[in-house]
Amino acid sequence: MKHVLSVLVNNEPGVLARVAGLFGRRNFNIDSICVGETEIPGLSRMIIVTSEDNRTMEQVKKQLHKLVDVIKVQDLSENAMVARELMLVKVGVTPASRSEINGILDPFRAAVVDVSPDSIIVQATGDREKLDALLDLLHPYGIKEISRTGLTAMMRGMVKVPS
Repeated sequence: MKHVLSVLVNNEPGVLARVAGLFGRRNFNIDSICVGETEIPGLSRMIIVTSEDNRTMEQVKKQLHKLVDVIKVQDLSENAMVARELMLVKVGVTPASRSEINGILDPFRAAVVDVSPDSIIVQATGDREKLDALLDLLHPYGIKEISRTGLTAMMRGMVKVPS
């Protein structure tokens, strides 16, 4: 089962390495990790996706709480959440294939964000299955490069903000 952890941490050098190291030392795999600043100055949020069982995840959460720079740990997969991944893909194009590719992008709500004489860069967001399906359709045109963020997520609904 996939678990999506939201880990609120101090925005300090070395915190990412300590969190990733915790997983590595215990031989737990991180499927993806996405880190960015939050609405609170000085804090960052890590979204960590892993495929461990529930018992192992309880251990992971307890170990994360022991790290000095960790403020809060939530398993978002226990609740309703909104989750997305961002993908940039560079596709080889010819004058004849440009309109075909645009026709493929429309149903995926993907956008061309850069154009050059022999390639385009496409931006798409969604769940892994949607992005994989888009890649399958773009492969015949020649994929030159792919960059994916990994999952970022947020619990649905209102959350009480501490005062």
